[in-house]
Amino acid sequence: MTTGTVRFGALLEPSPDRPQDVVELAELMEQLDYDVVTLSDHPYWPERLDTLALLTAMAVRTQRITVMSNLLNLPLRPPPVLARTAATIDILSGGRFELGLGTGAQQMWGSITAEGGPARTAGESIEALEEATHLIRALWTSKTDVAFDGKHYRLDNAKPGPEPRHEIGIWFGAYQPRMLRVVGTIADGWIPSSPFLPPVALPDANRIIDEAALAAGRSPRDIGRGYNIEGTFGTGTGFLEGPATVWAEQLAELVLDKQADTFFLYRAASADFLRQFAAEVAPAVRELVAVA
Repeated sequence: MTTGTVRFGALLEPSPDRPQDVVELAELMEQLDYDVVTLSDHPYWPERLDTLALLTAMAVRTQRITVMSNLLNLPLRPPPVLARTAATIDILSGGRFELGLGTGAQQMWGSITAEGGPARTAGESIEALEEATHLIRALWTSKTDVAFDGKHYRLDNAKPGPEPRHEIGIWFGAYQPRMLRVVGTIADGWIPSSPFLPPVALPDANRIIDEAALAAGRSPRDIGRGYNIEGTFGTGTGFLEGPATVWAEQLAELVLDKQADTFFLYRAASADFLRQFAAEVAPAVRELVAVA
């Protein structure tokens, strides 16, 4: 995905009894002119179908919409395998895959280690994410065998490839300063969630990302700013609690004043909700941004 335009998507949550329905919702989202469809990743939950398999199904059942992980559980997905899987989905989709990576939520570490994953501290998790990002990009782009000797991952002259159809963006979730600095240093995009990082906190987080980007010789404009947003259409006065017109005003403000460029509807797998947002909110946000 490129920066500079407002994009809309959703973080779909498969239901335990009909997990395959999210593929049909992805098709509906494409019909409704959404830009990107995403899935979270909890490989330790047996009631969930595999995220990468579902994203592949979405990719082959659609023609235009971007498919993206939001976010993949890195501790349970070896980076070399992940690099090749991501490239495969990108090739099959004609260049429509984006890779969202997460360190693994701290409250889930018991489930991660139960599946044979590593036990890492918060600091070690960030180190591993940095290593994995460099390793994955090397396997995508290198013209020679890839050697990598990190603290958490190692490659001994591994063969690179396959090469993705397009330059896959790697997006991180981040909330704390250290991880936000990593976003600014090496990530292509950032995705926090509004229940955990409210709009009032976005400017300070963006400032940390921007400063880290400049220190690394990068332009902050080259880093996408996603936002998983949760709300309901109603008569409230809080963030995303009012009618569609108020939603549009609040989201346009995030674009104009807080650097957001991509919104993912969070926990909104209802077809009716997706239709209402596409009809009443998305075009109004774009219009407000265009005339500002």
